[in-house]
Amino acid sequence: MTILSAKHVTKRFGGLVAVNDVSVEIAEQSIFSVIGPNGAGKTTFFNCITGFYTPEEGDIIFRGEHIRGIPADHITRQGISRTYQNIRLFANMTAIENILVGQEPQLKSHWLGAIFNTPGTRREEEYAHKEARRMLRFVSLRGMGDHLAKNLPYGAQRRLEIARALASRPKLLLLDEPTAGMNPNETAEMTDFIKMIRDELGITILLIEHDMRVVMGISDWITVLDYGAKIAEGNPEEIRRNPRVIEAYLGTGAAGLAKPA
Repeated sequence: MTILSAKHVTKRFGGLVAVNDVSVEIAEQSIFSVIGPNGAGKTTFFNCITGFYTPEEGDIIFRGEHIRGIPADHITRQGISRTYQNIRLFANMTAIENILVGQEPQLKSHWLGAIFNTPGTRREEEYAHKEARRMLRFVSLRGMGDHLAKNLPYGAQRRLEIARALASRPKLLLLDEPTAGMNPNETAEMTDFIKMIRDELGITILLIEHDMRVVMGISDWITVLDYGAKIAEGNPEEIRRNPRVIEAYLGTGAAGLAKPA
């Protein structure tokens, strides 16, 4: 089944067309990658899906609901969450506090309950802390809940940001270059972790990633953007052999490398 459908999405910034008539169909519980050279429009496309930008044209349908133009917080409540290319944790808050912030879209208590410390609010707060500790264990950060986010190692910060995104209980998780800045061992661990999120939690993954070894090893389906437009899509083997993809990454004339000798 399709969990998200983007149809002819176009986003402009003045005279610049950052995303140009892009359509994708993302299957439920798949790992779907969006790749392309720097400036291809990948993150802008992410921002259209998550409500940071409203496309000038096209439509975005998530689990049968039209979400184009809906505010970002409403989209999160509907079941879409994300991480960022540059880590955006609350640096001076603890790891567990960062995860608690991520739970906010799922909490039912309101400000009156907090002021009067009602039993329902206390129960929800206890449950939230329990879930936050469980999430720390899931992302292999057991025992680090009281550490300030800024004091965690780089790889742990990446995992904490994913934990915060998972805390909103998404059905679709968007990961923007999750292995950026990692060494080969950390990259391999993150790749396995992304697969575990899909396999154990049943969450669909939409991935932007520049490391082609990660993309080819993890993806069920790949869409390739260049200058804002979709130039190819297919499974990893089809993308690996596609002349337009090779040319986009390696330059004019490189497409001949895809042809058999």
